[in-house]
Amino acid sequence: MTEKPAPVPPWHDIDVIAPNFKKRHSGVTSTVIRLVPLQARQIGIVAAAPDLPPEVPTVDPVRLLAMPRRGPSGPRVWHARRNVEMVAGLALKHLGRKRLKLLFTSAAQRRHTGFTRALIRRMDAVIATSAKSASYLEREATVIRHGIDCDLFRPADDRAALRHALDLPQKGPLVGCFGRIRPQKGNDIFIAAMIRVFSQTPTGTALMMGRATSEHEAFLKDLKEKVAKAGLSERILFRDEVPIADLARHFQALDLYVAPQRWEGFGLTPLEAMACGAPVVATRVGAFEELILEQETGHLVAIEDEDAIVAHVADLIADTDKRAAMSAKARAHVAGNFRIEQEAAAIIAVYRKLLDG
Repeated sequence: MTEKPAPVPPWHDIDVIAPNFKKRHSGVTSTVIRLVPLQARQIGIVAAAPDLPPEVPTVDPVRLLAMPRRGPSGPRVWHARRNVEMVAGLALKHLGRKRLKLLFTSAAQRRHTGFTRALIRRMDAVIATSAKSASYLEREATVIRHGIDCDLFRPADDRAALRHALDLPQKGPLVGCFGRIRPQKGNDIFIAAMIRVFSQTPTGTALMMGRATSEHEAFLKDLKEKVAKAGLSERILFRDEVPIADLARHFQALDLYVAPQRWEGFGLTPLEAMACGAPVVATRVGAFEELILEQETGHLVAIEDEDAIVAHVADLIADTDKRAAMSAKARAHVAGNFRIEQEAAAIIAVYRKLLDG
């Protein structure tokens, strides 16, 4: 059955516009899809995008040209997350003469280009998704970390039954690594580490799940060939990406998660794993150092430190008591500090400050 589209409020009730101009699904798109329906319960907000799921209240970007100059509070907030959206906000404000307060969220953990810095200087306010991201900005920013749906991402009631339903091995620890498959994500490091771990221990299975674009199909093929050559094709499994609801079920099936990225903007997968009770071994990239409690909810390692990943994974596979203690701590940590409701409320507080200013 087709889901009923979310109602789109009339312009005189819309205080906030969240543009999403990229057709191809990305982390930014996921953020808009997660947050806007939740925020719409508390404030008049719509996304402006060409194609989003029906549960997201959305206006066609073409309609922005004809929107009334004033919003219900006087100005409206234009919440950009990409350069092109900052440019569009500036154009609507100065050429279209719309009353807009311009807000930008930055997740980048590198020095911005001169063009981006120039755009950011013209924003009325800036949000950074981590303290590390904020450190690269040349102006004050409000740090608001991403949150997740802790009702969707939660420990399984019956993990063995869930694994059976997902056609996954029901015995032995299951180690996961999910997301886009490309060198930046460190999938090759994960596969190399798991080959070494499983050559030392007879128990356990690994699951790498995600989509490889055409430019990275050869990369994925090479990983599969390495696993086959090691004789581990029945213990190191590969699956394509799945819808968000099925993704949560796959996280629930895990005993341990590895995030071996070489670079990351923020990185939600460790939160999703920990919310489901899976401790995490992750590199020190993105916001991972702000998400993971060392030796309590998992371990942090240097980028490309395959030896450390092997050591921590082997230890947690072998030590069920340690893994169980970390599992409980991981769930409590995320549920207490990284709920999507907390993220939505913190962003709405920034909206209201801009609207009242």
